[in-house]
Amino acid sequence: MIHGLHLLFHSRDPEADRAFLRDVLGWPYVEDPASGAGWLIFRTPPAELGVHPAGGEPVVSLHLMCDDIGATVARLAAEGVATGPVTDEGYGLATTLTLPSGAPIGLYEPRHASPLA
Repeated sequence: MIHGLHLLFHSRDPEADRAFLRDVLGWPYVEDPASGAGWLIFRTPPAELGVHPAGGEPVVSLHLMCDDIGATVARLAAEGVATGPVTDEGYGLATTLTLPSGAPIGLYEPRHASPLA
């Protein structure tokens, strides 16, 4: 049976994005020697999965969750991370952050019920 979830970022600058996950977000990691030097696999925070209706083609997106979006955005800004404006989306306060490679990731402070303990 399924026992985990492995996410992949396909990056234009994998070294910089790995450094961001390691140094800015502080995620623990292991290095996979079979894949070559610097190939890091990160332990992510606990996850939940929602399925939303699509008006067009289906899409999969990634959103990091935080407890205090104002404090998180301020901490990221202090690290030089670009973020978008914070908006109230009803389900929570949301913004985006930009990885060093230029890829955007959602960031939000949820206001909805969660299956996480």
